Parts: sequence; structure tokens; C-alpha cells
Amino acid sequence: MLRRHYDIIRAICHRIVIDHGGADDATQNALIAIAKGIHKFDNRSSITTWIYRIAVNASVDEVRRTRRRPLPMDPTDQKIDVISGTMDDMGNLDNQVLISDALQRLDTDFRIPVVLRHVADMDYDEIARTLDIPVGTVKSRIARGRKQLAQMLPRTIMDSQ
Repeated sequence: MLRRHYDIIRAICHRIVIDHGGADDATQNALIAIAKGIHKFDNRSSITTWIYRIAVNASVDEVRRTRRRPLPMDPTDQKIDVISGTMDDMGNLDNQVLISDALQRLDTDFRIPVVLRHVADMDYDEIARTLDIPVGTVKSRIARGRKQLAQMLPRTIMDSQ
């Protein structure tokens, strides 16, 4: 079961956490939590909603941990995130770098629903159940997140997404 969901769990963690090392830690923590907690799954939601919620929680925890401890800057560290798809040309890779940078600057309350909508391809109801917030709040946060991203990114990138 974990193999089937691994790629999307990893993509969610990488888009929420942004930092490559921290995102890998969040992915690993999510997978461990899923494996340890599978017996507690109660079928009140779909298994994917439950799994994505764990991935989101692990990512948010990692973001909080990272904020508490400053990390030294490594000039060789690349912020290139190619998790959400394959890169077929340099222009697309450049766009992914710009998107990752913009997502990093986006407030976590907006970043999480945007990632769940556009990376995990979840509908508004699934996101609401995953985050335990009303559908209207999900729609509002996604709209505000998209608006902020549109202000940060060149129009050509927003049109291609």
C-alpha cells in the first residue's frame, strides 16, 4: 500500500516543506506514522484522505522544527524540486525553481491547500476533510494562495499551470 502512495506523499511533503532535506525527513516520518497507525484507521474517510492528512501533519511539523533552528546556508544546496513531474527541458526546470521559491514564500495556511489541490489533485471536499476545515475556507485559502502566487510569478508560468 505504501508503495502505491509513496510518490504523492513525497510530492506533498516536498511542496509544503520546500527544503529538500526537511522534506525527505517529513516523508520518512509520514511513512513511519502510516505504517505504525494503519491498525487505527477507522474507515470514517477514504484511506487516501487519511494518508494525505498524515503527510500534511508530518510536513507542518517539519516546517515548525525548521523555524525553531536556523540552518547554515550551503552555497551548493539546490532548491530544485522536480518531484511533481519529469523535466523535459530547461525552461520547465526554470519554472519549477520559480514555483518552488514562490511556494516557499507563501504562508503555510495557503500553501497546504494549494499543494493538495494541484499536486495531490484532491477536490475541495477531500481537502476540507483532510485539513478538518470547512469547504468554504478551503476555497478561500486556495483562491488567496493562487492570487499571491500570481503576484510572485511571471504570467507565463501561471498560464501554463
